[in-house]
Amino acid sequence: MVENGAHPVFGANGIIGKYDKYNHEEPQLLITCRGATCGSVNISEPKSWINGNAMVVRSKDNSIDFRFLEYLFRGGIDLSKVITGAAQPQITRQALIPIEISYPKSLEEQQRIVSILDRAFSAIDKAKANAEQNLRNAKELFESYLQGVFESGNENWEVNCLDELGTITSSKRIYKSEYVKEGVPFYRTKEIKELSNGKPITLELFISRQRYEEIKQSFGVPKIGDLLMSAVGTIGEIMVIENEDEFYFKDGNIVWFKNFDSLDTNYLKYALTAFVEKIKSLAIGAAYSALTIEKLNKYQISFPKSKTEQQTIVRQLDALRAETQKLEAVYQKKLEDLEELKKSILQKAFAGELKTEKALAV
Repeated sequence: MVENGAHPVFGANGIIGKYDKYNHEEPQLLITCRGATCGSVNISEPKSWINGNAMVVRSKDNSIDFRFLEYLFRGGIDLSKVITGAAQPQITRQALIPIEISYPKSLEEQQRIVSILDRAFSAIDKAKANAEQNLRNAKELFESYLQGVFESGNENWEVNCLDELGTITSSKRIYKSEYVKEGVPFYRTKEIKELSNGKPITLELFISRQRYEEIKQSFGVPKIGDLLMSAVGTIGEIMVIENEDEFYFKDGNIVWFKNFDSLDTNYLKYALTAFVEKIKSLAIGAAYSALTIEKLNKYQISFPKSKTEQQTIVRQLDALRAETQKLEAVYQKKLEDLEELKKSILQKAFAGELKTEKALAV
């Protein structure tokens, strides 16, 4: 590949770069034949270079319309049955050859079916775009209100850096050699993310009771009212410690907020969420993959002195979050239903049931 090549290069997931030559003049139907997206379908652009991670499929004698063949591979053929290899999934030419397909002999009939599918999928794509926009709007509604709370504040509120209000630290390092098969659960970002979103976790790592007690006596462990936040990779997943369940956590990847006695725990959680969302919005187009303790220490937070007032704000944010989550669930379900509708329409098409567009009713 070359930086200023004139022709697109197609790999496993569509265009992956440019090249100064092409090996296919006309658009081609491509099946990803290697990697995690094995079996996905792409259409190349005219005058493209297609590499070995994508397999070109075409009709031998032009008896199958190009677009009909595309739809056939998108929903009329179960390619999962010909994918081999666990570590590196692949589809081979030899595996595809035995597959039998059913199609109308008449090109005119194939094109009629394509026309119906095009119109149906165009309507579905429009509905998906609307649902996706509504989903974004629901998320942005809460985020906008959240930012407003902590940016506008009140002239009577206090303003302090976080290091003036409590302690931000991490854990003592636990080495791989200290992992045991059973013992005290050891959390990484994965577990923090699951717990912060109210999901059940599958415990994979543990440290010994003896090691846990050593750390507890010498350095302390998280207690009720503390916060843990992912700070590397997936930043901003926040877990409030609400019970006395014993666990320890990975240093570096997770930061620990403790002794913030002047702040309601959930008020602090929302303040940190607003801070992280602001960072993410400023980091569009750039890789912002870490939050340092130094940066967090100097973050200024505005807050009412009264914890009762803090808790009132938390209840308002909780209520709005619950409503926006309901909306998000509705639009997410709509998107899933539209994907299922696409599959259903393709199944009807290749079962010979698309006699008219009325057959699309589900």
